[in-house]
Amino acid sequence: MKKGNINTIFSTAYLPPIEYFYQLTKYRIIYIDIYENYIKQTYRNRCYIYAANGKSSMSIPVIKTTGNHTQIKDIKIDYTQPWHRLHWRSIESAYNSSPFFLYFRDYLEPFYEKKYNFLIDLNTELLHVLIKLSGIISDVKFTENYIEPDEKINDFRNCISPKSKTPTISSFPQYTQVFGDKHGFIPNLSIIDLLFNEGKMCKEYLRPPV
Repeated sequence: MKKGNINTIFSTAYLPPIEYFYQLTKYRIIYIDIYENYIKQTYRNRCYIYAANGKSSMSIPVIKTTGNHTQIKDIKIDYTQPWHRLHWRSIESAYNSSPFFLYFRDYLEPFYEKKYNFLIDLNTELLHVLIKLSGIISDVKFTENYIEPDEKINDFRNCISPKSKTPTISSFPQYTQVFGDKHGFIPNLSIIDLLFNEGKMCKEYLRPPV
């Protein structure tokens, strides 16, 4: 695959943050790099939700089939521990009282009842559903090889990261969150926080300013 065919590139992500979806809304077609090496402690296998005690991290345990240089497409999910049940329990506990949890839960719960072999499969199927539920239009494609960084490409692979102190968007407008009265507004959580709390208004929230 030639660089000239690619305009925008993302990393894979598990229940991506709002920032990720805000960038998605800008592009009709995006590519996910499945040939990059897996990087730990990123959104590739991690997300953040708003739990009763505040911001809470959930991560998928993975198996690097060829060591530290395992490509994303070859990263397997480790089901030695029932993380999938624990994740759904955490989601349910955090958002059961949110306005739109009952409306969206049937779309998401099946992902925690099925066992996926590869991380990319789970993430991508989840992403397609979340794009649909968010009401945005983005066609997701995979790269056919690793794409070297290029200033001509909108490259979000590493700048959208929980380690980044400077998000790719300048501000996150506040919306009502379940535990906001206890801990205040927490920005840039997983897109499911916005969906469960704002429902169909999610699309308006993600709309880039003109």
